[in-house]
Amino acid sequence: KTQEWEEIKKTRAEELLALAETIKVLNDDDALELFKKTLPSASASFVQVQVSAKAQKARALDIIRAAAGGSRTPGLDLIALALNGKAAGFEKVIALIDELVVNLKKEQEGDDAKKEYCNTAFDEADDKKKGLEQSVKDSETAIDELTGSIEQLVAEIAALQDGIKKLDKAVAEATEQRQKENAEYKDLIASDSTAKEVLGWAKNRLNKFYNPKLYRPPPERQMSEEERITVNMGGTAPPTPPPGGIAGTGIAVLAQVSAHAQRRGAPPPPPETWGAYQKKSEESNGVIAMINLLIKDLEKEMTEAEVEEKHAQADYEKMMTDSADKRATDSKALTEKSSAKADMEAQLEAHGEQKKASAAELMAVMKYTQTLHAECDWLLQYHEVRKTARADEIDSLQKAKAVLSGADFALVQTRARGFLRRSA
Repeated sequence: KTQEWEEIKKTRAEELLALAETIKVLNDDDALELFKKTLPSASASFVQVQVSAKAQKARALDIIRAAAGGSRTPGLDLIALALNGKAAGFEKVIALIDELVVNLKKEQEGDDAKKEYCNTAFDEADDKKKGLEQSVKDSETAIDELTGSIEQLVAEIAALQDGIKKLDKAVAEATEQRQKENAEYKDLIASDSTAKEVLGWAKNRLNKFYNPKLYRPPPERQMSEEERITVNMGGTAPPTPPPGGIAGTGIAVLAQVSAHAQRRGAPPPPPETWGAYQKKSEESNGVIAMINLLIKDLEKEMTEAEVEEKHAQADYEKMMTDSADKRATDSKALTEKSSAKADMEAQLEAHGEQKKASAAELMAVMKYTQTLHAECDWLLQYHEVRKTARADEIDSLQKAKAVLSGADFALVQTRARGFLRRSA
């Protein structure tokens, strides 16, 4: 196409040059003076005018052929054909020139409209391309940010779940340890209380023998309502059952102590004695004092155990409260982070779809732009050249029309005045 266009430009340039040189020579003052002297006067015959018209027509045909050169230009070819015909007058040639000028102007208007369309289409496509590229870039940025945030949330959720498991395990272990300590405390209190009671009974029994004034008899058995009714009616109360417990003291024996006592077997027989037995008051006072000391030790141990148990229970309860608060906080955070993760995953999927749609639309715009290049590049590249060439061609045709109009006018007026003199 480029080579063809260059050939057209060259041919048109030669055509315009031929027309310009022809018009310049015909309109030169010396040529006009020469035509006044050489062409027929008003008294010349009509035959001579016809011969001059034929000569002018032949010169115009030579100019058109020279302008057309070897190229195929339909408008100029048609004008040349009209000039070459015997029947056609200058009026027909002038009409052809007018039609060709109109067609050239219409072609230029079409080129101008096409240029405006192409520029607008390129601008719109470029704006859309930039918008879609930015959309793809924004989607990629959002995808990267969401991917990083989701990975961070996954790590945080895993850490919370692990923390909750460890917390539950620690609570279970603490509860088990507290139960064990409490059971040991209860066993200690029960054992110490029983030992204290046994020591009290032993002390009271020694006082009964050695210090009767300090002896405290056991409380009388309370009769039941049925027994009181029987006695009031003159009956006899049922016999008091013998005390059980440790050695018939009535003190309940612990299971551990009872089992230990059963393993010991029967006590050995008492040793043989000589003579009457006498009370040993001084030795008994020492024994009672030792019993009192043992009772104090037991009370001190029980008091310390109670304080330790109270503190341990308070620490345990505080730990349970703190653990429950922390578990509630962590569970709430786990729920929120899981919800946030689900939302981000939905956003990630949406941005992925948006990126895919934008990329597909961007590809369509790029293909459309390629189509515009194939349609518009040649016109945009040679628009000014074509415009200049058409303007020059129109100008030349208008000048040729002026020349032919002058020739036609001279032919009509030749009967009264000479062609060149009237045109001058």
